[in-house]
Amino acid sequence: MQWISLVSLWMIPLLIGFILLYGTWKRVPTYESFVEGGKEGIKIAVSIIPFLIGMLVAITIFRESGALEFFVDLIRPGLLAIGIPPEIVPLAIIRPISGTAALGMMSDMVAAYGPDSFIGRLASVLQGSTDTTLYVLTVYFGAVGIRRMGDALKVGLLADVVGIAAAIFVVTLMF
Repeated sequence: MQWISLVSLWMIPLLIGFILLYGTWKRVPTYESFVEGGKEGIKIAVSIIPFLIGMLVAITIFRESGALEFFVDLIRPGLLAIGIPPEIVPLAIIRPISGTAALGMMSDMVAAYGPDSFIGRLASVLQGSTDTTLYVLTVYFGAVGIRRMGDALKVGLLADVVGIAAAIFVVTLMF
């Protein structure tokens, strides 16, 4: 096990060193390429700020308006009938929108119910089984100018639904 720690510690520096040596061997101006990439990265970071602010405002409005709680209360009887804890629904809804908000919700669930509880384990597995689909589409697609994202949205949300279902199935089966 100690060799795994050693390999993981040196993996990134060795990879960067290899890229620099290979680039130099191929006569690529590595430092200039690095600086140019940094400039481009800063431009992209500045260009995504409006999209990021829009997403954060939308999430806050959705949570603070009571719409999330209303929806959970509406589907609570059906969820309880099939053995799914309703407490997990806000996390399942927020996770495709914002990773930071979902992490905060998961942390609250683990603190409230305990890390070894069914809800704590389900929240943890769900956090790792889904992605921030709407965030990625809004911020990154918007930053590079992609306007038609219908198919990517469908596939991304389908993958999130499959991830949620798999998380519920696995945690129910294992715990």
